[in-house]
Amino acid sequence: MALTIMQKNNVAIIHKDVKHVNLKVKPTGEILLTVPLDMTDKEIDHVLKKRSSWIKKQLELFAKNKPSNRELVSGENFVYLGKNYRLKIIESHEEKAKLNRGYFELYVKNKNDYSKKAKLIEEWYKIKAKEHFKQVTQKYASIVKVEINNMRIRQMKTRWGSCNPKKSYINLNLELIKKPKVAIEYVVFHELAHLVHHNHDKRFYNYLSLHMPDWKKRKSKLEKINY
Repeated sequence: MALTIMQKNNVAIIHKDVKHVNLKVKPTGEILLTVPLDMTDKEIDHVLKKRSSWIKKQLELFAKNKPSNRELVSGENFVYLGKNYRLKIIESHEEKAKLNRGYFELYVKNKNDYSKKAKLIEEWYKIKAKEHFKQVTQKYASIVKVEINNMRIRQMKTRWGSCNPKKSYINLNLELIKKPKVAIEYVVFHELAHLVHHNHDKRFYNYLSLHMPDWKKRKSKLEKINY
């Protein structure tokens, strides 16, 4: 496959044998624009100008969402389904994590064992994500009426979700469990809708609007920074 790469105003322009333009902003701040081989500089400038506000918004989003160096001590903030909880470290022989009256309680044998605390927190999020994502997927699977072979939960750096129409499965970002329920439903239905309409074309968005008329409001909640 023919491929050329050039730099233009801090944007990596990738000329490939593709039909459609694809613009991506990575959490590192890197901006990638993939365009057809015959696309001119004038056309590229038009795309970048048209999407400049979106690029700026994405860069700001990733800057605010940049992970801080947590110490995993009592008082730190954790988010679950769009709500904030204060971390409370409790010394105990039984090691577990749970929510209780506005607190994210972490029971550990050794309060200073950072790796153990981090592992318990990640495992708790994974369990909750599996339970909630499964429920939402089942809810919207009845709308798309396409057999779903699998729903996988992964750590994803640049996406909230992805879909493989050929193999009929979707991937969901573990970090999504920190977002409000309506935002999670939007991402799940967005990916399931790709099993019906594979591309982001007019038919796809018409389908999305038909079955989820408020998807734009849900999307805005997804992009909101609350932690």
